[in-house]
Amino acid sequence: MPHPLSRKIKAAAFAGAASLALSACATVPGANVAPGSPITAEEAAQGAQYHPQFVAEFGGEMTGPYASYVQQVGANVAVQSGLANSRDAFDVTLLNSSVNNAFAVPGGYVYATRQLVNLMNNEAELAAVLGHEVGHVAARHSARRQAAAQRNQILGVGGAILSSVLLGGNNPLGQQLSQLSLQGSQLATLSYSRNQELEADQLGIQYLNRAGYDPRAMATLLQSLAAQNQLDAQLQGRDNATIPEWASTHPDPASRVQSAAQLAGNATGVTNRETFLSRIDGMVYGDDPAQGVIEGRQFIHPELRLSFTAPQGFYMVNGTRAVSINGDAGRAQLTTGPYNNDLNSYLRSVFQSIGGDQQQLAPANVQRTTINGLPAAYGTATVNNGQQQVDVTVFAYEFSPNQAFHFQAITPAGQAGTFNSLFNSMRRITASEAGSVIPRRIDIITAARSDTVASLARRMAYTDGQEARFRVLNGLGSGGQIVPGQQYKIVVRAN
Repeated sequence: MPHPLSRKIKAAAFAGAASLALSACATVPGANVAPGSPITAEEAAQGAQYHPQFVAEFGGEMTGPYASYVQQVGANVAVQSGLANSRDAFDVTLLNSSVNNAFAVPGGYVYATRQLVNLMNNEAELAAVLGHEVGHVAARHSARRQAAAQRNQILGVGGAILSSVLLGGNNPLGQQLSQLSLQGSQLATLSYSRNQELEADQLGIQYLNRAGYDPRAMATLLQSLAAQNQLDAQLQGRDNATIPEWASTHPDPASRVQSAAQLAGNATGVTNRETFLSRIDGMVYGDDPAQGVIEGRQFIHPELRLSFTAPQGFYMVNGTRAVSINGDAGRAQLTTGPYNNDLNSYLRSVFQSIGGDQQQLAPANVQRTTINGLPAAYGTATVNNGQQQVDVTVFAYEFSPNQAFHFQAITPAGQAGTFNSLFNSMRRITASEAGSVIPRRIDIITAARSDTVASLARRMAYTDGQEARFRVLNGLGSGGQIVPGQQYKIVVRAN
């Protein structure tokens, strides 16, 4: 079975290919289909084609009771859209990802990550998110965007956007590095306009009403997501708590909370809070050890038996293809590729992959060294991004004759040493260290009369931000208090 980071490389290749295929095809499925019309055969075929790759891109499909519950709720709300008359026409997938995300693609395929589900506080919020995504499909938003991309001759949404951020213009180097920063689904569902987001919210609220759910759940979920964005920024030491639109499948949810509340009006419906909480009790929260975990500035992967530490002032994001290390002074990512017991050849192949067909990229020279007992090779290439000189550094490590990992980093020219502490921190971990990595899980508890926010927050399995994490997880604002007898979520270490 391939290593998870090996699958990341395959997924990265798919991400670029899918982006090009979707924007360059002669006919965009659904582009001329009226909003709310049934799923066409062409749309169904497109969805079926990309479904397995999207699943792999987000850590795989979860099965069992958690997945069955999400499937049931999603199908119940999706059938209100008019895309199909049968709940069986919709494939609703719970993804094993620690990223807060949800999306849908033509053909009746709807997705939500377990992390986003864990953030919710009732079944109506789950239905709201899934209904919103179905709304995008019903309104043929992706088809319209793809058709517009054809007219504008845009060949790859993700690369074009992020290359301008990282390297300026339409630089192939920027496209290669940026593809490792975005999920494949983001490349296919990126850049909905504000009007399209509001239309999807409106459609989702209509579906909630038809299914008998409280339509105000759309606003409360968006509020929780905005609060989580802000908390993530604070915990990572970022000043700007808003996720840039070029790095998210959706605009900042905080800007849509009020609109969603106004759309819901005074309508009411069921929330099924207790049912929902009982159904997510015990679900993995945060990183799955099988995909590696982030603890403060340390990343540790118990299955691949490796660990490294991010430099002070940088924060990490554990994606399904790469681990990203981000900061004002530069960006780096850990990933892997095919290896045949030759570090020098491996290093040069990474540079060639980054440069692509349009730019010959090679290090000025290749240096060999040993890092914590691991054979290693590294090199740096200085290139002009159209605006300034930048250094691209690749630092590779041999773990076995057929397995290597590497960091690829970008910094302003002359500042490649920014990541020296990162490069020097890579090490192989012991079996004991690997065995000590225990996942976190959601635990549903009932508040006692003596409980307070502070007392329950102290039970959260974190060393920082316990109360803030508890409040966001349970949708409690800064002034919210505990209600005795009511159920709440806490995050604990799995036994």
